[in-house]
Amino acid sequence: MITLEEKIARTERLLRRLEEDQPYLHVRLSALGAEHRESATAFAGRVRAEAEAELQRLLTERGSPYEWNVPQPAD
Repeated sequence: MITLEEKIARTERLLRRLEEDQPYLHVRLSALGAEHRESATAFAGRVRAEAEAELQRLLTERGSPYEWNVPQPAD
C-alpha cells in the first residue's frame, strides 16, 4: 500500500518532469503537422491539469483530520 506522502511525492515528481520536458516536447513536436502538434500539446496539457488536480486533492486529504474508519496498514 502506497502512503499518502509517497503519492504526493510521485505526483510532484511527475509535475516537475513535465515542466522540465516542456522545451524538449516542443522540439519533438516541431516535425509533426499542425493538427498532430495541437493534439499532442492538448494531451500534455490535460495530463498536467489532471496531475495538478490530483496533487491538490492529496494535499487536501493530508490536511484533513485523521479518520479512524479508513482502513490502515498493520504495523
